[in-house]
Amino acid sequence: MPRRQVHEGRWVRLSPLLADADAAELYLAGHEPPEAQEIWRYLGYGPFANAEPWRAWLRSIQDAADPMFFTVTSKQSGRRVGMISILRITPEHGCAELGHIWYALSAQRTPVNTEAAFLLLRHLFDDLGYRRVEWKCDTLNARSRAAALRLGVQFEGVFRQHMVVKGRNRDTAWFAMLDGDWPARKLNFEHWFS
Repeated sequence: MPRRQVHEGRWVRLSPLLADADAAELYLAGHEPPEAQEIWRYLGYGPFANAEPWRAWLRSIQDAADPMFFTVTSKQSGRRVGMISILRITPEHGCAELGHIWYALSAQRTPVNTEAAFLLLRHLFDDLGYRRVEWKCDTLNARSRAAALRLGVQFEGVFRQHMVVKGRNRDTAWFAMLDGDWPARKLNFEHWFS
């Protein structure tokens, strides 16, 4: 099973979510300025009316084993800039998914997402010996689809009318990276980070 532990990189630190400690900075990251709220368009929750329902929601997910949420802190700014999780954890099949991924405007189009994903991929493949890591997103979420491909996660297809999100049908694009893909992808990441 993935562990609730800190994952340290060059640009980011992933820490297990601590609702009360993380809430204020994460709320600002996801809600200020107003255009930052665009990140909630494709997620099943948010934006939040104010900091109190946000804190309550974080408290409700803080100790969950699946999804297991991490706070992403930029080492450059020292600020909490987003979240990422490991979910649909199926150790008996060596399979998990990266999801619930969002970042502040200041962290978008920076090394933050690349390194955050890399740290969790490395944990799943190298530390735990997983066989498959999935990435799923709304088919309309062009930025998430592009991020998956940029990270080397292969497109596998679309599940039509997979779920209802915020009152509309969501078609879901499925991507995956396999353990056989990982050695070459890992070298690409390491080359990019050097």
